[in-house]
Amino acid sequence: MANEEDCRIALDRVAERLGEVDPDQLARHVVERTISCRIPDLDVAYMTRLHAGGLDKFEPTADPGSAQVRLTVGSDDLVALANDALNPAKAWAAGRLKIEASIFDLLRLRKLL
Repeated sequence: MANEEDCRIALDRVAERLGEVDPDQLARHVVERTISCRIPDLDVAYMTRLHAGGLDKFEPTADPGSAQVRLTVGSDDLVALANDALNPAKAWAAGRLKIEASIFDLLRLRKLL
């Protein structure tokens, strides 16, 4: 099981990779949203804000349910996703990544992954 520091590094890696997306593509597909990532096996959660400039820094939160897009993923799977060792679509289909969001947000996120 990955530890909390491993997960923080993984989240930072995800944010960095999103920052590498072509700014025009990002602007076309991104609508400002709050995003939470709950890691149940560590009993921690983080929140950030997605906007045309990318992702803000992930910060710990006690209320991940208040985010507009809510992710739930195990610590090992989060690290694997961040390292491109696990495909997000396959992780979602297998139930290893749970995403709660509107259908429109899901479609937008899909175009960025």
